Amino acid sequence: MADRYLTVAGTGVNEIEIRRSRFLCALAPVTSEEAAREVIAARKKADPAARHHCHAFVLGADGRTQRSSDDGEPAGTAGTPMLEVLRRRELTDTVAVVTRYFGGVLLGAGGLIRAYGQAVSEAVDAIGVREYRRLRLVEVVVDYDRAGRLENDIRSSPYLLHATRFEDVAHFDVGLAPDQGDAFHAWLADLTGGEALTSETGEMWLPTPRT
Repeated sequence: MADRYLTVAGTGVNEIEIRRSRFLCALAPVTSEEAAREVIAARKKADPAARHHCHAFVLGADGRTQRSSDDGEPAGTAGTPMLEVLRRRELTDTVAVVTRYFGGVLLGAGGLIRAYGQAVSEAVDAIGVREYRRLRLVEVVVDYDRAGRLENDIRSSPYLLHATRFEDVAHFDVGLAPDQGDAFHAWLADLTGGEALTSETGEMWLPTPRT
């Protein structure tokens, strides 16, 4: 099973022009086929005058679900090269929709393949990529008098602070890579004098913090 994957960093649209044809590539992170098709439908609604709204999407941490459509372009000239860019960039949980406004100059099959692939590639470059990792979640419980310093120390550490809760005591949910467990518990014990309580609560896909 994969322990990491890449997805597009956010939702956005990037435009390129090739021989007077405009190619608007919309990218969005999605986690289901239903969500991907909602993005596709929204793009068609946003640009109703365009003749083609070609799309490709990849879903799942292993990238197992893959779909594409030429939406009226010659077979294999739009959806397939779009999907190939997503695969080559190792992106999943991502949908790409390229809306084309014809500029009056025929591009030919080869030209369309290059144009649709370029539209997606440049959109990925413009919008960026985010890494997700499958991490073990550990709940850390401390008294309030230690909470402020501990929160700051976790945020500046190699460990991922996923969530905080303040009830009668302070709770911190920390994400750990498979090889970080022993080091984290030793670090935490040293930092809190052994007073922190910990319990494992499962696994979750979490984004790598931006630096």
